[in-house]
Amino acid sequence: ISQRKSQTFPPSRRVEILSLFQRYAEGLSTLPASALLTFLCKEQMELAANKDTAEDLIDRYEIEETESRCMTFEGFLRYMESKDCCVFNRTHKTVYQDMDQPLTSYFISSSHNTYLTGDQLVGKSHLDAYVSALRKGCRCLEIDCWDGPDTEPVVYHGYTLTTKILFKDVIRTVEQHAFEVSAYPVILSLENHCCEEQQQVMAKYLTSILGDKLLKSPLDHPTTGDLPSPNKKVKVTLHQDLSDLVIYTRSVKFISFSHSRDNQNCYENTSMAEKKARKLLKASGSSFIKHNQRFLSRIYPAGSRTSSSNYNPQEFWNVGAQLVALNFQSPGLSMDLNNGRFQDNGGCGYVLKPAVLMSSERSFDPSISCRYLKPIQLVLKVISGSNLPIIKSRNTLDPFVRVEIHGIAIDSRSKSTHTVKNNSLTPHWDTDMNFSITVPELCLVRFCVRDQMTLFKSEFVGQYTLPFTSLKKVRYTQLDLRTASCNTQSLRQTSLHQSSVML
Repeated sequence: ISQRKSQTFPPSRRVEILSLFQRYAEGLSTLPASALLTFLCKEQMELAANKDTAEDLIDRYEIEETESRCMTFEGFLRYMESKDCCVFNRTHKTVYQDMDQPLTSYFISSSHNTYLTGDQLVGKSHLDAYVSALRKGCRCLEIDCWDGPDTEPVVYHGYTLTTKILFKDVIRTVEQHAFEVSAYPVILSLENHCCEEQQQVMAKYLTSILGDKLLKSPLDHPTTGDLPSPNKKVKVTLHQDLSDLVIYTRSVKFISFSHSRDNQNCYENTSMAEKKARKLLKASGSSFIKHNQRFLSRIYPAGSRTSSSNYNPQEFWNVGAQLVALNFQSPGLSMDLNNGRFQDNGGCGYVLKPAVLMSSERSFDPSISCRYLKPIQLVLKVISGSNLPIIKSRNTLDPFVRVEIHGIAIDSRSKSTHTVKNNSLTPHWDTDMNFSITVPELCLVRFCVRDQMTLFKSEFVGQYTLPFTSLKKVRYTQLDLRTASCNTQSLRQTSLHQSSVML
């Protein structure tokens, strides 16, 4: 009769993962492939997993040589903190959505005053700002064009002390970097202040530098609408030479929803400041949604945001606005949400709008209670954290976790754990949270760790944001904060969504 080895383990920085390991090891010092497979099926809900799956994980994460295919606790810990346990659904890391719908059917990652690296008054304009935006998957770039010396158009924030860069250099930069991370169309939003002569120069640079990447004539596109789909690879879309290059995104002034319905052409889009757009969505969110089913809308930050601050993009995604433009150079909640939204669909910069925003049969208004929609319940348990980064001015942290739901008004709320004193290495919270969510297709989930400085003041430590619909259908997973790593258990896709979170 074989005798089991008694299980002994060195002290672990992740006692909660050690406890999980011990549960499935059942007294053994290592985790056999069969026990790991049980864990994968029961806890990770990897229903397609088999013996080969378990053995492959052992080969990749186990360093110690064992007599049989087994995983030590150290290997199990490496696995639990790996990308294989990422909270983000791996199938959403590639382009998986229908890319043959008209452009109006997508949220499109968009930037405002893309050339700026700082504020709107004395900030620096730099080509690197375009490179950075494109590498983040941005698909709509803004270029403010002004007359320059020697008939060379320049780009800067007009009537300010921001520095200037040459228009031709911007276009060269776009040509070089437009498709590094995404193969899908780039829209150039040209704010044109140039004289007729320099507009001709702009047109020459666009055609000579971009070449075949520039859309010069309408496409033959069999879509359900009059605008082409992203799959048609419309690359970049103006005196007459310049205006002839505008094919699908000719900007027109917005007057009213009824005027647009009766007069606006499919290839024309409207651009409006956040305050005007907010007034319209509050007056008639359902009309705004219907407008955005037919036409492209671009929303941009108010002129009063001289420090390059941003508005909350969620309120405009809620009414289906496609081009919700933000100052990409300004980190914070707004860009966290934008980055989270466009993680989806392979980070290609195009995310298909949910059916609730595209239905022609049922009217939807995000500011009004949707009684015909049955909410789901999201239950979270925030368990613990590990190795949280120390803020420079402090020797330790008093951390807490805030879980935020960003969606329509009735879904948007947040809840926090209690604060753990003087512990950045192994804080434990064991806090249960419950959220009722009416329109999960529009929701973003944001995990934010903060340091409690005083009774009423806390400082940012790290965050991770992702779409509700991209939460991995497993229990034990990992998420990466902006400045820290986290493990989490994500949602079970049942009528009651449950998870336990280990940061």
